[in-house]
Amino acid sequence: MLSIDQKIFEAGSAVRARMVEYGTLAEELHIVVYTPPGFKIEKLAENVIAYPTNCSRLTYFWHGYGVCGRILPEVSPRATLRASGKWLVTSQDAFTNVLALLLRVQFRFAFEVQIHTDFLSPYFIRESLKNRVRSWLYLYSTKRANSVRVVSQRIADSLIVKGISREKINILPVFVDIEKIKNTPITVDLHKKYPQFEKIILMVSRLSREKNIDLAIEAMAEVVKTHPKVNLAIVGDGPERDNLKLKIENSKLKKHVILEGWQNDVVSYYKTADVFLNTSHYEGYGMSMVEARVAGLPVISTDVGIAKEIGAYIVVGNVEAIVQVLETCLREKAYTNGGFVTLSFSEYLLQLKNIWTKI
Repeated sequence: MLSIDQKIFEAGSAVRARMVEYGTLAEELHIVVYTPPGFKIEKLAENVIAYPTNCSRLTYFWHGYGVCGRILPEVSPRATLRASGKWLVTSQDAFTNVLALLLRVQFRFAFEVQIHTDFLSPYFIRESLKNRVRSWLYLYSTKRANSVRVVSQRIADSLIVKGISREKINILPVFVDIEKIKNTPITVDLHKKYPQFEKIILMVSRLSREKNIDLAIEAMAEVVKTHPKVNLAIVGDGPERDNLKLKIENSKLKKHVILEGWQNDVVSYYKTADVFLNTSHYEGYGMSMVEARVAGLPVISTDVGIAKEIGAYIVVGNVEAIVQVLETCLREKAYTNGGFVTLSFSEYLLQLKNIWTKI
């Protein structure tokens, strides 16, 4: 497995525990993780080993190739590796995909590309030169992979339009621990925290440009004209925090839009808000939308990620459309429309095992 998630080396992290569970699906799981210098090889379980690259971004391919080149012959002689058909390399990022393709020339293993972002979205492509390169690399590698695993039907559909065979696309949504959400007690009640408000709209998001939180603030400037006892609570942090703070001040919304910062107990926010709002330009999945729905919160969202699949109220990405749906939900009781079922972790693991076995 080629990964960029350094939390794999963090004791007690959820992703580390998940890697151990993934190890139950294979005889051996070797995880090569892009890291800066300072990490050590760690044995996470009897058959699960994590290897850091300990390098800069500029030397990632060189170091990553070296680490993988040492692992593969050690795991199995090269001739056996080529002939056995038992080895699978799975990669989760555009740049790790390039490393996998380079290695594949020598070792000829089965190759799975994981896609967690909507890289074909025009907003994604226009956002930066880096994203344009990533989009091209994603598409190049998916065309050459044995299998492509995506997290939403939206991404699957966009790949099919680009000529990727439907047969090699597997949809496996990100796992959400629904039992943990349902059983987590409320420690922060938003209505008690802000008793001056009758309705509370919630956003849980990284504060970055693609999340388009400016649009939510602009919509709130209109909503409060007719609903002065409405609050927008934004949970999260990121590079756009200062810009958003300034926009809130300039819009004279300091009393109505509150930047809560990042919170460890997000579940309490889901359980005590009235409506969840997402205004992203693009999403690969949309974890916070799923968590909100599991907690019983109605979701209003632009048509991104898994929004349609979870029964969200879909809105066009402009102020007028968002204001209209918000005002309807504020005047009337907003219902969680449509059925929505998520996988248990055992079901998730079984589906993943079936995908890997098929590859």
